[in-house]
Amino acid sequence: MSILSPQLNTSYLFDARGIAKRFRHAAIFAALESLHDGETMRFVNDHDPLPLLEQIGQRYGQQISYRYVDRLPEMIVIEFQISLGQQPAAAPASAGGCGGGGGACGCSGQ
Repeated sequence: MSILSPQLNTSYLFDARGIAKRFRHAAIFAALESLHDGETMRFVNDHDPLPLLEQIGQRYGQQISYRYVDRLPEMIVIEFQISLGQQPAAAPASAGGCGGGGGACGCSGQ
């Protein structure tokens, strides 16, 4: 049995515009967590997801970097790059839904 390693610079499209807003963050986190080291997710959204970017930084630290590809009024495109060699941010032992403690991300932590 051979183990296939992911190819570096593999990119996957994630268009959040077709996902109900109440499910978006959970779907985005699941998509990011399914990526392998060196892979990229091209994220398309209908608004600039600043709270989401803050949550990603709190949850994953430097393991996930991002850059804006397009910043149009009705369409934001961001590329997320996975670098598993980096250390994640120290996550509190809380069982909160976003990984942040005390509701710092703006959610209720449930």
